[in-house]
Amino acid sequence: MTTQQQEEEKRYDPGDTTLKFVNRQDDLDPLDDDTETLKAEMSCGHAVTPESLTGWCRSLLDQGQFKFLCPALEDGTFVKCGAEWSYQEVRRLAVLTTEEMEHFEKTMAALAAATYCEYKSCPVCETFVEREDLTNLSVLCTVCTADKGQRYEFCWQCLKQWKGPGPRSDRCDNDGCINQDLELLKNCETTSLPQVAGVTDCPSIRACPTCGQQVEHDKTGCKNILCPRCNKEFCFVCLKLTEDCLETSSYFTACSAGVAPRQTSIPTWKRN
Repeated sequence: MTTQQQEEEKRYDPGDTTLKFVNRQDDLDPLDDDTETLKAEMSCGHAVTPESLTGWCRSLLDQGQFKFLCPALEDGTFVKCGAEWSYQEVRRLAVLTTEEMEHFEKTMAALAAATYCEYKSCPVCETFVEREDLTNLSVLCTVCTADKGQRYEFCWQCLKQWKGPGPRSDRCDNDGCINQDLELLKNCETTSLPQVAGVTDCPSIRACPTCGQQVEHDKTGCKNILCPRCNKEFCFVCLKLTEDCLETSSYFTACSAGVAPRQTSIPTWKRN
C-alpha cells in the first residue's frame, strides 16, 4: 500500500452519524488552511482530522506518555486545553488501522507498566523483579534465593550482587556503582529559553520534582513542561509545580525565585 493510499483511507465517512463534523480549522494544526478535508469534534470541543490526531497521539507515545491530552490552546489564550481523551475516542476519531491499533495498545501497555511498577531483570536468572521500596537499591530475587538455597540480593543501580550494608538509596559497595542519571543532572550543559524573558544558564536536563523522570525542554514555548511519566506540569526553571510558579510569575517571564540550581538528588515518586 502506498503512502498516498494510506492518507486517502485516513478520512472520515461523511455518512457517519456518530461523529460531530465541523467546518473550521484543525485545532491540532495552527497552520491548517484546508477547507475541503472533513473535521470532527473531540469530546473537549476541539476539531481534528484523522491524520492530525494520529500524528499527535503517536508523538505522545514516542515521548513515553500513554495518556492522550489535548494540546489545543483555549481561544485567545496561551493555556492548553489539557483534556484527556480515552483510547476508545482516539481509536475511533483517528481512524486507526489494525497495525496502528496494535502499535498503540502494545506501547500503552508497556508505558503503563513502566509508570506504575519498578521492575528489572535479575542479572542472574533474568526473571523480572519488582522493586517495591523505591528508596532501597537492594532488591531480593526470590527465584535465585530458592535456587541457591540462600538469600540473593542484587543492586538495582549497578545490577551486580549486592555488596555492603543495606538498605541504601545511593549506592552499594561495588566498584563503579554510580547513579548515571544523577551524574547527568549534576554535569549537564546549560541552556536558555528564548521565548521566556530573562532565562539563561538553566540546566538543560531536569528531574521531575514529583516522580524523578528526566526531561529536557525543547526551547520553544513557555517555561513549563509536562512530565511524560506522572503527567504533572512543572516549571523547568524554578522546579515548582506550574500552579505554584504562576502565583508570582507568568508563563513567559522569569521566576521570582530565579533559576533553581542543579539537582543533587532525584525525587522519589510517592504514588499513594
